[in-house]
Amino acid sequence: MNVLLASDRARLYPLYRSGWQPDPSVTIAVSAILADVRRRGDTALVEYARRFDDPSFDISKLRVPIPMHDRARTLVPAEIADALALAKRRVTNFHSRQRRDDVRYTEEDGTTYEFRSRPLDAIAAYVPGGSAALPSSVIMGVVPAKIAGVGRVVVLTPPQRDGRVHPAVLYACSLCDVDELYAVGGAHAIAAAAYGTESIAAVEKIVGPGNVWVTEAKRSVYGVCAIDGLAGPSEVLVVADEGASSEFVVGELLAQAEHDPLARVAVVSESRSLLDAVAQLLDLLDVGTLPRGEIIARVVERSCFLIHAASRREVFEVIERFAPEHLSLQVRDASEYLPFVRNAGAVFAGDMTPVACGDYLAGTNHVLPTSGAARFSSGLALSDFVRTFSVVENSRERMIADAAPLAALAEFEGLSQHAQTARMRSGQ
Repeated sequence: MNVLLASDRARLYPLYRSGWQPDPSVTIAVSAILADVRRRGDTALVEYARRFDDPSFDISKLRVPIPMHDRARTLVPAEIADALALAKRRVTNFHSRQRRDDVRYTEEDGTTYEFRSRPLDAIAAYVPGGSAALPSSVIMGVVPAKIAGVGRVVVLTPPQRDGRVHPAVLYACSLCDVDELYAVGGAHAIAAAAYGTESIAAVEKIVGPGNVWVTEAKRSVYGVCAIDGLAGPSEVLVVADEGASSEFVVGELLAQAEHDPLARVAVVSESRSLLDAVAQLLDLLDVGTLPRGEIIARVVERSCFLIHAASRREVFEVIERFAPEHLSLQVRDASEYLPFVRNAGAVFAGDMTPVACGDYLAGTNHVLPTSGAARFSSGLALSDFVRTFSVVENSRERMIADAAPLAALAEFEGLSQHAQTARMRSGQ
């Protein structure tokens, strides 16, 4: 492994690339699927499910009954059930603290202002299921919605080859009080949630990660309904000082690399000796022999960056430019770094906090911005499941005082009837 200089922006360009950029063929294919589901509804859903998932899929398999909690718990090993229950408690605790009271105040002239929030009526949480069952994604998408008071919470997840939903996902749905569960995935699932079909009523927002087809479908239906963001391949940036464990650093790189062959992983440090130790470990490790080794090897070969920073300032510049999904601060005192961190989906401070904590048990949300989107967006939170509106009630004193300047501004912008609504209230 080669160590790159933080100042060598040309060689670091692949790390800093940003934005959602799917292959044009995917965009075309997704557009056709969305139009087909919008036109033919359940019939199209069944056909796509047969093509991509279960060859014997029929409409009776679409809506999946969610078992009662006691029954659902028996579907998975006890240690998995206990771990998911722990995750749910912690996600509930963390997201419950994000509640905000409505705002109301009165000015001296008697005019009142309010800023109110209301939960969305219906959302869909997409839970991937292509290469593995991901019950943790049920918790991350559903629990904040429930806390916010969303009236109808739907889970969409691809069926297994036998047409069934994985037992762990069933248990997570029961644990989180999901209202409706559908065995449907891919772009056609997003179309169903956005447009509605005979069996699936449309929702107001779709959240959750997915593959390139799912993400492109979410991008395409935005405007018909809301989405949380566009989830690209996984990312991690490890910031390590001279006291960091090279084994811990390599562990974080490999952990993100096993997600996706397009993942981007990096470590930046002012310590050249630390970077050399990381490079040596990666060179000596036969990653191809690891579980998911083929995926890891591809990432290490193509998208793994070891970056030497000449100063703390260069460290922060790397963070700013990358805007990583996950930022691991494996440094002696993370509090010295945090005031200067602006662009990151989630931060994991200290060498005792692996990124995997956020994936499962920390209670923070693992649905995070990728592909540089941390520059302008945030991870999934309680605020994603509410909408807000303002309320103003003028006093007579305020309206009379404001009539002339309000009318002047309206006339200046060519809107005479706007101006008239002010004048008629002031007797002008």
